[in-house]
Amino acid sequence: MRQVDFSGEKILPTIAQTALPLLAAQLLTLLYSIVDRIYLGRIPQEGTAALGAIGLCFPIIMLINAFTNLYGSGGSPLCAIERGKGNRVQAERIMNTSAALLLLTGVVIMVTGELFAEPLLRLFGASDASLPYALPYLRIYLLGTVFVMLSTGLTPYINAQGFPAVGMTTIAVGALCNLILDPLLIYAAGLGVRGAAIATVFSQALSMVLVLGFLYGNRAELRLGRKLSDFTFEKTLTMNIISLGSAGFIMQCTNSLVSIACNSVLSRFGGDLYVSVMTTVSSVRQILDTPVSAITDGSSPIISFLYGARHPRRILRVIRVMTIISVGYTAVVWLCILLFPETFISVFSSDPALLSAAVPALRLYFFAFLFQALQYSGQTVFKSLGKKKQAIFFSLFRKVVMVVPLTYLLPYVGGLGASGVFLAEPISNFIGGCACFIAMLVMVLPELRRMEKG
Repeated sequence: MRQVDFSGEKILPTIAQTALPLLAAQLLTLLYSIVDRIYLGRIPQEGTAALGAIGLCFPIIMLINAFTNLYGSGGSPLCAIERGKGNRVQAERIMNTSAALLLLTGVVIMVTGELFAEPLLRLFGASDASLPYALPYLRIYLLGTVFVMLSTGLTPYINAQGFPAVGMTTIAVGALCNLILDPLLIYAAGLGVRGAAIATVFSQALSMVLVLGFLYGNRAELRLGRKLSDFTFEKTLTMNIISLGSAGFIMQCTNSLVSIACNSVLSRFGGDLYVSVMTTVSSVRQILDTPVSAITDGSSPIISFLYGARHPRRILRVIRVMTIISVGYTAVVWLCILLFPETFISVFSSDPALLSAAVPALRLYFFAFLFQALQYSGQTVFKSLGKKKQAIFFSLFRKVVMVVPLTYLLPYVGGLGASGVFLAEPISNFIGGCACFIAMLVMVLPELRRMEKG
């Protein structure tokens, strides 16, 4: 597993060397939750109820992911910029500070979540019928909070050093473990939702051990500290990490907020069935989002490195290639969803009632998926260049300013009902994606031209 040279002249192969391992890693990470849903959705007589109950846990799982991205995605571009400048000591300090933040936050979330699990699930729309499935899954999942935050949150620092294949391998081992344990614990041991949660926690712990093993090993260019004094919460570094990671953090938090809003409105307009429909549609979205996320995440450390090394022409080429690939991919996915929606839904459930309700919902939800690529590309450039305010603004604009209000308002417009909830996403994708990408071009291109002249 050789190190990728971010300063290489050939942009497309460099992006591919970084993005393809990231794609594999993200798909494997997704297996943790997707495999759970596939197996749980097929439990005889209980599958649809179990699937909906897991969806009620999404807001808390998204919150854990939000804090993970806050420190991982917030610190890794700074780490890559310092590495591009040749400042190894500062790059290691950034990584060690992020590791300390991940550990502390993981413990706080685990303890708080265990104390308030039941009232939180009630707040998210859990009924008396769904709570017996959702509560045990959430309580067990929370026990692995530190494992998932350290393994997922430190992987971007492996990628920032040019070792995306190592990050992929650490996740692959955990995902394979989860894939094996799920059917054994859910079906063979008869543990149901508890078995799915236990398999996930054990697999995440295994991934964490492998990530820490690499970052403490001799192959890493940047290594985690070996003394307790190395893991400090230095004010300036902490604020820089948090402020740059705030865009991804807000995006994940707003995803959690959107999930709460959707479940609440759907339980009112369609009952538990439509909560299960949203879980299924969200699962399809997670899978199909992953390639475009990998392309942009794979481009991010390259952009940051080139920005630190002051190579504006190469940055422009990376942005161009990243955007073309992302738009092309989302256009193909959009077409496939419109033509073959049943194929995607049937992965998670064979329940005729769920299939009948989910097909039109999926078509609505993905109607403007192409414009999601513009949002991803614009956000990635802002984050990679350390432009915190712009990254935060466009995260808030699409989700908080648009999706949440539309989710509550559209069901009452023209008798849309539950369909209005699914229509909020494409409207926000179109307006938010175009606004973010145009703003990025207007703000970034002049700066890169000035850098080239200088």
